[in-house]
Amino acid sequence: MRRGPGALLATAAFAVVSSALGCSASTTTGAPAPSSSAPTSGPASGSPSGHGHSPTATPSVPHATEFNPPGDIPDNAVFVDHVAPGSRVHFSVPEGWARSTSHGVTTFTDKYNSISIEVRPRAHPPTVASTRRQDVPELRRSVPSFVARGVTTVTRAHGSAVHLVYLLDSAPNPVTDKVVRDVAERFEFWHAGQEAVLTLTGPEHADNVDPWQVVSDSLHWA
Repeated sequence: MRRGPGALLATAAFAVVSSALGCSASTTTGAPAPSSSAPTSGPASGSPSGHGHSPTATPSVPHATEFNPPGDIPDNAVFVDHVAPGSRVHFSVPEGWARSTSHGVTTFTDKYNSISIEVRPRAHPPTVASTRRQDVPELRRSVPSFVARGVTTVTRAHGSAVHLVYLLDSAPNPVTDKVVRDVAERFEFWHAGQEAVLTLTGPEHADNVDPWQVVSDSLHWA
């Protein structure tokens, strides 16, 4: 069928419009979609200022532990004789250590090490059983982070003693607020109705075997 001029013009106009619509659709389809992972301008939900719940704070340890603190007593230390107050008990202490007395206990200190002595009346000599039954529970109540390592009987130069070894925390350092994990050797000597309790304390990993041997060997009644 032969078309007139009007029909041809209408067909041409429809083709132009269809072409324009096709280009527009192609352009819209090819545009990148907004990324769903794009960061937002608001704070993260886990941050303190976010709208989500803040993470629960973990309770801090009261005092951190100092690692590898110095504590070895020098090999050239000079030991001098001392007498426990109000007694005839003699024992040796490295020269120059600071001395203090509190509640009947005399203590000598130098850096991380200490030597304390207490002389008290006791009707019968201590035994391993009595130390485990009486002294260990008392120390567990009064000594910070007390852990008993063992109770034995040992022989020293001037007699035998009950030997209690235990771990404890030192007082916190006033500057760093850290503590040192200490080991204490407690010797319970007895003579004629008196007990002398000698306690030698220093950092757990310090090598003070020889100095502590000198001190514990020196204790005697004169």
